[in-house]
Amino acid sequence: MSERLIVIGGCAAGMSAASKARRLNPNLEVVVYERTGFVSYGSCGMPYYISGVIDDHNKLVVRTPEQFAERGIEVHLRHEAVEIDAENCRVGVKNLNNNEHKFDNYDKLLISTGGRATVLPNFSLGDLEGVFVLRALEDGIAVREYIRREQPQHAVIVGAGYIGLEMAESFHARGLKTTVVGRPPQVLKRFDPDMAKLVQQEAEDKGIKFSLGDEVQSIEGDSQGKVRQVISSKGIFKAGLVLLALGVKPNVSLAKAAGVTLGETGAIATDARMCTNLPGVFSAGDCAEARHLVTGRGAYIPLGTTANKQGRVAGANLGGGEAAFQGIVGTAITKVFDLFPAMTGLAEKDAQAAGYKATSTVIKAKSCAHYYPGCNRMHVKLIVEEGSGRLLGGQIVGDQGAGARINALAAALHTEMTVQELAELDLAYVPPVSPVWDPLLVAANVARKS
Repeated sequence: MSERLIVIGGCAAGMSAASKARRLNPNLEVVVYERTGFVSYGSCGMPYYISGVIDDHNKLVVRTPEQFAERGIEVHLRHEAVEIDAENCRVGVKNLNNNEHKFDNYDKLLISTGGRATVLPNFSLGDLEGVFVLRALEDGIAVREYIRREQPQHAVIVGAGYIGLEMAESFHARGLKTTVVGRPPQVLKRFDPDMAKLVQQEAEDKGIKFSLGDEVQSIEGDSQGKVRQVISSKGIFKAGLVLLALGVKPNVSLAKAAGVTLGETGAIATDARMCTNLPGVFSAGDCAEARHLVTGRGAYIPLGTTANKQGRVAGANLGGGEAAFQGIVGTAITKVFDLFPAMTGLAEKDAQAAGYKATSTVIKAKSCAHYYPGCNRMHVKLIVEEGSGRLLGGQIVGDQGAGARINALAAALHTEMTVQELAELDLAYVPPVSPVWDPLLVAANVARKS
């Protein structure tokens, strides 16, 4: 008899797992329950859809339910898993179209419930028209439609992380006067303050206003129930649109209620095969913890790259194969107007908090040959363990070349390179993309002498 795999959650991890499992085991019954109206889409593309760079939200969709059906994967949209009965190997599912409830039996189960957007205390989405989060594709569609219909003049973004800054650029492109309010005293809190300041300055130069080290006290609307202003500890800001970009927490309530063990970060704990503590139950994506390869400890850094890889590993094991997810170094990059802030590994502040005796080196260098037209300045920061010289992390703020260079640093972290070894790398050189001494080599040479 064929086995039945149920996948809860149909975004990056869930559909990667479903596809991989089905390819390995064509006899496996694969059923996906997704509470929203879309599966398999590029959520990271939503800021560019809202800005108008991407003209159609359907371009963000990788595959439709119909296309998955052709591959033998049964997808149910707007169906929410509300209970996992692990003892009897079944999932309680609510059809959000008609509120009907049913139980579906499984032989194997993947929990890929993702993350949930953090909202303000004492405020519920739906209290006021014009207040949004940005998690599901419907959120992106709703924000763009609201801008088209209401034509707001002022936007307030609560949160100065990746999404907050990407959306500041997006709103700016749509002509909105935009203010970013953040509780931490800096943007991009995973970065060190000196590097984050460069990013903030870039956004300010383009017209974005910031109120950092600030806390929102209330969001207020008019008599029609539409948002009109945000009141914080530092001021009152006009707002025809408010985006809550306060970060993501692992969506683990369903798993926790079923007896799934959580890790030290509050996300679902798994082994390298993506197995949970419950027999036949796996987890992957933004609801699951990962092992940080620098510290060796659990980490929660929800990124689409990690979700896809974890999903693929889970799918291989669910389909009868063997695969292991080795871990992450937290590599990430974003775009803020003309800058590309990127980081990997530990920031200096985090290395010190983790008990490392760490030093840092920051250099400024040209991203290409100095005589080549359009050459830009690039800032590179390396965090190094004293004594051993082991690379612990790196941050880059510069032009598009930051992406290739941060990937090189990520590879160095995976192999536990020292800055001496980094300085000896044979990196590519051609005047349009690099000076003869690449900024990474310059930084490594300075770091090994310090």
